[in-house]
Amino acid sequence: MKSKKIVPYSIAIAIFIIASLIYFYPVLKGQKIGQSDITQFQGMVKEINDYRADKNTEPYWTGASFSGMPAYQISAYYPNDFVRSLDKIVRFLPRPADYTFLYFLSFFVLMLSLKVEWRLAILGALSFGFSTYLIIIFIPGHNAKAHAIAYMPLVLAGVLWVFQKKYVLGFFVTGLAMALEIYANHIQMTYYLGFCLLILGIVELINAIKEKKLPVFIKQSLVIIAAVILGIGANSSRLMAMKEYTDFSTRGKSKLTINADGTNKAATKGLDKEYITQFSYAKLETFNLFIPRFMGGGTVEKLNKNSNFYQLIEKNAGKKVADDYSKQVLTYWGDQPIVEAPAYIGAVIFFLFFLGIFLVKGRLKQWLVAATVFSILLSWGRNFEGLTNFFIDYIPLYNKFRAVSSIQVIAELCVPILGVLALKEFFSANVTAKKKRKSLEKAAFVFGAFIVLGFILAHSFSTFEGLRDSNYKDLPGLIDAVIADRKAMLLRDTLRSLALVLVSAITLRFYLNNRLKQKFVIIIFVGFILLDLIPINKRYVNATDFKPSRKVEKPFTASSADNLILQDKTHFRVANFTVDPMQDGATSYFHQSIGGYHAAKMGRYQELFDFQIAKNNLETLNMLNTKYFIIADNNDEKQAQQNPDANGNVWFVENVILVNSANEEMKALDSLSTKITAVLDKSKVYENSNFIFEKDSIATIKLVKYDVTELIYQSKTSKEQFAVFSEIYYKDGWNAYLDGELTPHFRVNYVLRGMKIPAGEHTVEFKFEPKVIQQGGLISLSSYIILILASLVGFVYSKKKTVKLG
Repeated sequence: MKSKKIVPYSIAIAIFIIASLIYFYPVLKGQKIGQSDITQFQGMVKEINDYRADKNTEPYWTGASFSGMPAYQISAYYPNDFVRSLDKIVRFLPRPADYTFLYFLSFFVLMLSLKVEWRLAILGALSFGFSTYLIIIFIPGHNAKAHAIAYMPLVLAGVLWVFQKKYVLGFFVTGLAMALEIYANHIQMTYYLGFCLLILGIVELINAIKEKKLPVFIKQSLVIIAAVILGIGANSSRLMAMKEYTDFSTRGKSKLTINADGTNKAATKGLDKEYITQFSYAKLETFNLFIPRFMGGGTVEKLNKNSNFYQLIEKNAGKKVADDYSKQVLTYWGDQPIVEAPAYIGAVIFFLFFLGIFLVKGRLKQWLVAATVFSILLSWGRNFEGLTNFFIDYIPLYNKFRAVSSIQVIAELCVPILGVLALKEFFSANVTAKKKRKSLEKAAFVFGAFIVLGFILAHSFSTFEGLRDSNYKDLPGLIDAVIADRKAMLLRDTLRSLALVLVSAITLRFYLNNRLKQKFVIIIFVGFILLDLIPINKRYVNATDFKPSRKVEKPFTASSADNLILQDKTHFRVANFTVDPMQDGATSYFHQSIGGYHAAKMGRYQELFDFQIAKNNLETLNMLNTKYFIIADNNDEKQAQQNPDANGNVWFVENVILVNSANEEMKALDSLSTKITAVLDKSKVYENSNFIFEKDSIATIKLVKYDVTELIYQSKTSKEQFAVFSEIYYKDGWNAYLDGELTPHFRVNYVLRGMKIPAGEHTVEFKFEPKVIQQGGLISLSSYIILILASLVGFVYSKKKTVKLG
């Protein structure tokens, strides 16, 4: 009997594995998907991986990027991180099939928590997992985002079980799922999940007040909160390290009140509003949730020989040129800077969502509709300024995240849930045929009207002109041809969505007329959903995006300039000016780079770049010990140029200038001779500290050992001196020791370390010893123990209670 219960779940898992591997079939040949962000990540993580392999321990710091930064947000393994092992077990398939499988599996569990029949649960899982946005995020390499989205349904499943009074199961699943969710390490997605849970909680609270069951709601809320806290606690090292670093990152509060151009800087506690809302959905663009190429699809699309664009190019330049140019045509006519593909949820599942609006009753529908509308409104960003500004200014943490359009992930989650619940109700014997028929007619009419409305609005209020149309100004009539193709794409996809709605409605009508059995309807709808989503997905993510694994694992080849620099075995830094240094992870693959590739750089370092390095202040590069520049020659070939003026690893200065603010400290660097003088914010030093030093012309100090987490220097001087180290200051990790004794050191020159060196011969040692790691590790271990013990106690108690009642 038990084996029969397991069979449906085994079938579901088998389907999910097969679906994941078939879609990403190149992984079966050992190929890997080429992801631009992950390629850059390979450069950023190289030193960390090498250290890990050599020392069999974690560095938690890297010197290879941005002249040095914590590794917390790049790659770090934490103590007592047991959830990492569990995640590896679940994600056993090759990437990105592993994340897709996780989409399916997690959503399937959510469906089971809603008491959905297993076949319908599979349908919902496939609809969620093949949603276009969830597939296209693999192309740029947003793996952490995919990872976090995949665990969202599992968290919801646990919370829903608690609201169903399955306290032990709900508590355990919520705690474990939240631990996995946070382990995925995309706090923005987890933050958005919080909004979804909050809306669910509000709906449940209102219902509890109406039904006078507030004590029950409070009990349920406490169970959920306790589980969430333990899930968070299980990731304490990760979260505490992240919080510590965030204060120092570009997402923390800057001490500067001026911009690089000298103008006054608007006060902010997070990211700039313009930066936050750079990726905002236009109100009209929302229609691409169910009309795929409503706004032209992705930034570029391939057009066929029947397109106006192709025919015009062929007429003027020939077939070969037309073949080449039509592969990447700027078809997108929205106002976002770049779009990989439309966030297409699907016409079929959206139709079922509308069916759910008319057919499903109760709190679940209220929650799902409210959350969907909420996410769409916030995704409009600068196009719905009042609401967006309110959230940026008053809602905690909202101003820490950019790309507000990605909050549509809530709709990506809620639409298929209600769509499946609609089918569940439609198949229920408790709902009258009349109710089903009327709901079906309303859904088909209203949703069909929405599709037609989108088409009419686009033609009535849009010119179909795009941000980059100036690229086509050289050939007369080309812009007109592109606009004609954009209109044709809109028409085709509008008709496509209408056709899918029509066949879906007809299929359900056949069921009502007893011409189709339920199991066949489910199979047909699975087919509809796959035929709806997969062809759209394949336009943007397909076999051509895969490469041999060796090219992905080792994406960079050393140039002649790199090889020349690599011959120098001393410790120094490299500035690669053939690219934007602040968007360059490749150089870090081979060298200690002044640049790097990361979304949350250290705030002071970004400011140093904007105010000084970007303005060609060579003294700033010298103080960072930039010994080599990589520049392009007349043939765009990389050349290595040695910088004879680099300050070296450490040096004694003759003067220390004390200033009163970050503004003064930054301005002082404009004309600072960094070999002779250092600048220091006096608010950061101890009282009665003396910074007047008598010059010792024969004093020496040198680096004798460099390790990622340990640097040792030897000094010899007859008088007290002040040393400046060409290493990034980070107060919550780096400790300085003078002859083995912990000794204060200071932040100088805005980003570097400085230290008083007494007369005599001394050993100066810097060690990276972040307290947050061990502290977090203890909390993580305690959280796991409490979660497991509390669940076991609850299980035993519930069993005893059942026996007594029996």
